[in-house]
Amino acid sequence: MGCEDIKIRVANINDLDELQTLFVETIKTVCISDYSDNQIAVWSSFVDNKQRWIDRIESQYFIVAYNENYITGFISLDNNYIDLLYIHKNHQKQGVAKKLYREIELEATKNMVSTLYSNVSITAKPFFEKLGFKTVQKQINIVKGIEIINYRMIKELDI
Repeated sequence: MGCEDIKIRVANINDLDELQTLFVETIKTVCISDYSDNQIAVWSSFVDNKQRWIDRIESQYFIVAYNENYITGFISLDNNYIDLLYIHKNHQKQGVAKKLYREIELEATKNMVSTLYSNVSITAKPFFEKLGFKTVQKQINIVKGIEIINYRMIKELDI
């Protein structure tokens, strides 16, 4: 199944369980070569804050990619910050993330946002670089006593 079979829509609260499952499965399978087991466990534990997920769905521009069977990925935009971008483990490198990102950039441009930024995992960094994002700084976050590295990246938009 190619990316042409993928449709995009705004997320809703009924997607919550599927979004949370996709989030955890993606981290546990796709990011294992870049992060330790302890880092993966701490990162995936962010799923436990259900209210935060509900708040994101309700307050951010939160969209999902889907096929006839399930959600294949999601992305969210909070003003000029790309908060979440996760692609189903079986749909990596198939154009889903690029398709979702294009929608986010269109929304940002429509809202006269001149710069997008995100805190990007080691795993996602090459993807964001291909989109034209530049690394501002490497960040070392301590969560539950575990060090997790990510990168602050930005992209100037033509508005």
